[in-house]
Amino acid sequence: MTPVSTRRGAFYVSVAAAAWGTGGTAGLLLFQSGGLGPVGVSLWRYLLGAAFLLVLLRLTGGLPVRLGPRVVAVGIGMAVYQAAYFAAIARSGVAVATVVTMGATPVLTALGSRFLLRERLGRSGALAMSGALAGLLLLTGGDLGSGTRPGQWAGIGFALLSAAGYAAVTLYSRRHHDDPQGMAVGGFVVAAACLAPFAVAGGALPVFSLSSVALLLYLGAVPTALAYGLYFRALATLSAATVSVISLGEAAGAAVLGVLLFGERLTPAAWGGCVLLIAAVVVLTVRPGER
Repeated sequence: MTPVSTRRGAFYVSVAAAAWGTGGTAGLLLFQSGGLGPVGVSLWRYLLGAAFLLVLLRLTGGLPVRLGPRVVAVGIGMAVYQAAYFAAIARSGVAVATVVTMGATPVLTALGSRFLLRERLGRSGALAMSGALAGLLLLTGGDLGSGTRPGQWAGIGFALLSAAGYAAVTLYSRRHHDDPQGMAVGGFVVAAACLAPFAVAGGALPVFSLSSVALLLYLGAVPTALAYGLYFRALATLSAATVSVISLGEAAGAAVLGVLLFGERLTPAAWGGCVLLIAAVVVLTVRPGER
C-alpha cells in the first residue's frame, strides 16, 4: 500500500475522530431502543465492521487477512477497550465517558511512546496536548464529582480501563507496521470472538426494527470500518502520541451530540473546552510533527 504523507495521515485521524465521536451516541441509542447491552453492541459493531471492510478488500483487491499473533493481540486489546467504553457510557453518559477515556488516553500513549518507541511529540505537539487536556478539564468542569448519575464513578473506572486498552493498541500497532485494512479486519474478528460468549450470555440479539437495524449498520460502517481503517493507515506515518492527541477531537463531538440528542448540559466553560479541543486538533492536523 502506498505510504501517506504526515499531513494526510493527520487528516485521516481527524476524520476517524469525528466518526468515533458519533459511535458513543449510536451505542447509547441502541441501549435504549435496541435491547442490547455494552458487550452486545460491541459484538455487533465488530462483526459488521469486519463485514464492511471484507467487502471493500474484495472490491479493491487488497491483501488477504491473516490472523497472526500480532492481529490476535490487537483484537484482544480492541475487545477490552470497546466493551469498557460502552460500559462507561451506560453508567456515566456519553459526555463524561468519552472525556475521561480520551483524556487519559493521550497521557498514557505519550508516556508509552516516549519510553517504549523513543518518539517525541515535539514543541507543537506538546502545546497541542497541553491545550487539549486543558480543554478536557474545562469540558468536565464539576461534572465528575456531581454524583447526579447513579454508578457514575463505576463508569469513570470503565473509562480509564478503556483508555489503557486504547493506548496499548495504538502503541503496539505503531511498533508493528502491518497492512492497515488487514489489521483492522483481523482485529475486529478476534475482538468479536472474545466478546461473543459474554454477549450471548447477556442477550446478543437486538430488538429488530428499522431504527435499530439502521443504527447497527451505521455503527459498523462509519465509526468502525471507516474510522479504524483510517486510524491504522495513519499509524504507519504519525507517531503514536500525535495520533492520540488528534483523536481527542472525538471528545468534543461526543459531548455536543450528548447535548443535542440526550439533553446533557454543558456550562460556558465546557463549551470553551470544546473550542480548545478543536483548536488542538487543527494545530496537529496542519503541523503533524514528523518524527
